[in-house]
This record gives sequence, structure tokens and C-alpha cells, in this order.
Amino acid sequence: MNEIYPWQQDDWARLQSLRERASQGLLFQGMKGIGKLELAISYARALLCQHPLEGGFACGVCPSCHWFEQGSHPDFRFLQPESETEEAESGKKPSRQISVDQIRGLSDFLGLTAHQGGRRVVIIHPAEAMNANAANALLKNLEEPPPGLLFILVTHKPQALLPTLLSRCLTFSLAAPDAATAARWLAEQGVKNPADALAHAGFSPLQAMLGATGSDLREKLLRAIRQPALLDVFALADVMQKTEQVLVVQWLQQWCYDLMLMKMAGKVRYHPAEQAVIGQLVTDLDPLNLARLQSFLQTAKREAQHTLNAKLFFESLLFTYCQLTKPCHS
Repeated sequence: MNEIYPWQQDDWARLQSLRERASQGLLFQGMKGIGKLELAISYARALLCQHPLEGGFACGVCPSCHWFEQGSHPDFRFLQPESETEEAESGKKPSRQISVDQIRGLSDFLGLTAHQGGRRVVIIHPAEAMNANAANALLKNLEEPPPGLLFILVTHKPQALLPTLLSRCLTFSLAAPDAATAARWLAEQGVKNPADALAHAGFSPLQAMLGATGSDLREKLLRAIRQPALLDVFALADVMQKTEQVLVVQWLQQWCYDLMLMKMAGKVRYHPAEQAVIGQLVTDLDPLNLARLQSFLQTAKREAQHTLNAKLFFESLLFTYCQLTKPCHS
């Protein structure tokens, strides 16, 4: 129950020094997929525990810990976008936002005293999912918080939050784990070729775990784009059309980043096993076209969340890739 990821030992030690520090808001920020939410939950559980262990972990046996495990702790609230299950039951489209009604729904909770006479904790994840009205409503609570109440905001996009909201929170930055520690953990979880999986996931271990499920499709994409001149755009778009568009764009962005890095610096970041192939591919490529390709993919990533026809989207994506990866002399 008190397990934290191996790379979070130092973060946990730093958190212990904040236990007695007066703060109404704590902002957990760091790259996606390094366990920010899990650490925030462990910290909330420990703050509410009646008999914390040495090292600051929750004891796991007191009434508070039992309530927490059952999801019924009277001094804890967790806000996130409504789940697809809940939305499906209501017959509405799944929401990706945390609404102002969810923030206002805390009013009764905020007006009560702590059940155990100690701390109360609210976790909001992901904090960037709050719409403008929700963020403003939260700001009012942060400006005049009830005694003993701590808001923990978890985000990998702090730049998307209101500056006034950021100013009311103490920032707690979590660093990405070192590659050796993360790869060792992935190997323990049964991930094949953990170093490659980690690189493919942008050195985010939890993303690497998730990415393992889509590795076959990713490999099909990489096999095809190794040889742009022979790529069958229509066939590949047909294969990929049921894959999440944003994910495919991210795969292409990593590949194209390595094309540019190899062209300019003679090395790669995300595809260490493909270094020789990438080196051969970029020999006759125009660096300006590679820069154009990266810019195109940035725009495509934004558009990927709003496409109506996935197959057409992928066809456009792949045609542009083929066009901008033609050899300079062709």
C-alpha cells in the first residue's frame, strides 16, 4: 500500500519536510508518466493517517487508512474529469474537463471541520483539465482556505494553469527518473527491451508500460516509414485508422526528431536500435524539409483531437511525411 516508485525516494523525503509547512495549495508538476498522481495519493494517505510510520508512510491499519482504501475517507476528496463509465450511464458524451460544478460541489466539504480534527486533503488531477470557470472558482477557495485544508494540484502542463492559481500554490517539481533506474523497473514489470521501450516513450516509464500494448502497431508504422519512397500510404492509413490519432502523431514526432538530430548532430534519442537506418535515411534529406515536417506534426497533434475521419487524417499525415522526406536530388 505504501509502495512508491524506485525513482521517487528523494521526492518522498522532500515531501516530509513540507508536512508542517503552512500551505493551502501544493502543485505537483513534472513530465507525463512519472507517477505524480500516485505520489500525491500516497502523500494524502500519509497526511491523514492517525499513526504514520517511520519515513512518513501511512500505517495501513488505523481507521483512517481503512477509510482511505475503501474510498470513503470523510476528510479526502479527489476531483478528475468524469469517467466514460459515468458519462455512458448518463447518456452524455464523455467529458475531458473538470467543471465549475465539480469545484462548487466541494462547498459542503469545505464548510465542515476535519472528522479527525487534523488535516483535510483535496487532490485535483489533471489540474489543466479545469475549465476557466472551474479554475476561477478554485482560486477563491485558495485565497481564503479553511484551516488545515490542503489542495494538491497534479499537472504535466503548468503553463496551462492560471498564473494567479500558480501563485497561490507551492510548486513541487518531480524530476524524470534516470534511464538506468527506469529501465530496471520496466524489466521487473516484464517489459521486453526496456531500454528501447523507455526511449520510445520519451523516457517516461509509465508511458512505456502503456506503450507496450501498442508496440505492434508502432513497429508496423516504423517499418513502413523507414523507406518513404516505397510507403503505401493508403494501406498503412487503413491499418492505423483505429489507433488513437494523437499517439500516432507522437510516434512520428519522435521519429522525425531523430531524423533531424541525426542530420545535425549524428546521434538519435528515441530510437537507439535504429541509429544505422536513420543515419542512412537522412544522408540526402534537406534539413529545411525536416524542420517543416516537425512544424507540420506539431499542428497535426493539435488537430488530431478533433478529426472526424481518422483514415483521411492518416493519409494526409503520411503523404506529407513522404513529400518532405524525398532526397534532395530527386
